[in-house]
Amino acid sequence: MKKSKLAVWDVPVRLLHWSLVAAIAAAWWTSDQTGVAHIYLGYGAASIVAARLLWGFGGSRYARFSQFVRAPGPTVRYLRAVVQGRAARHLGHNPLGGAMVLALLACVALLALSGWALGTDLLWGYAWPVQVHVAIAWTLVGLVVLHVSGVIFTSWQHRENLVLAMITGKKKPAAEGDQD
Repeated sequence: MKKSKLAVWDVPVRLLHWSLVAAIAAAWWTSDQTGVAHIYLGYGAASIVAARLLWGFGGSRYARFSQFVRAPGPTVRYLRAVVQGRAARHLGHNPLGGAMVLALLACVALLALSGWALGTDLLWGYAWPVQVHVAIAWTLVGLVVLHVSGVIFTSWQHRENLVLAMITGKKKPAAEGDQD
């Protein structure tokens, strides 16, 4: 008898996740332009981050930061377990995934803030604010690569398609040794 799937990631989490993916990809595509499309994409990404932050405090169980954001100690212990090949499966985000969610949201927020600041009278025409904006953008690219690599590795490690789970919102139920 096949076990039914468990609803883990709700519709708002999935819509915000994939909307942010689309906004970041489109902003990257328009990054060589300084026109309104790039600006609006940045504002859109900032709005998505703001919505995700609100949902992280008031959303459903697995959407809440309190469910998956861990202190540095448990996160480092989880990283050691990953390296040793004995990391527990988590229904929601694992501790490294929780840290990555915060890092990605913070980076996108900083990128949007620095982009907005480029248009202010105070910073208009200086090269260094553009360099800061570009450096944050490349940091985001690095974080995205780490995030996707972590998803692929964790999917392989636990024999679970996490991309599909982020599309459907459903995962296989917890087994012995899994974390909530």
